[in-house]
Amino acid sequence: MLGLGKKRTSFGKWLDKQEDISQLKLEEATNLSRHTISRLCNDKNYIPKFSTIYKINRGLKKLKKDVKVENFLRM
Repeated sequence: MLGLGKKRTSFGKWLDKQEDISQLKLEEATNLSRHTISRLCNDKNYIPKFSTIYKINRGLKKLKKDVKVENFLRM
């Protein structure tokens, strides 16, 4: 699951609570790399590009999640 001492972002914590989606499902729904999804979930200093935010939001919609990734980001 999580590595020792690893802090999750608020988006990562939210994703962990979702029983019906995982990082892998989100990766498939967004067509983003595993590295990008991992940074979004683990790197509190990561500020994604607009195109990444768009793809995440579109992927969350595909996965029937009525939430915007911007709600979790410090921008």
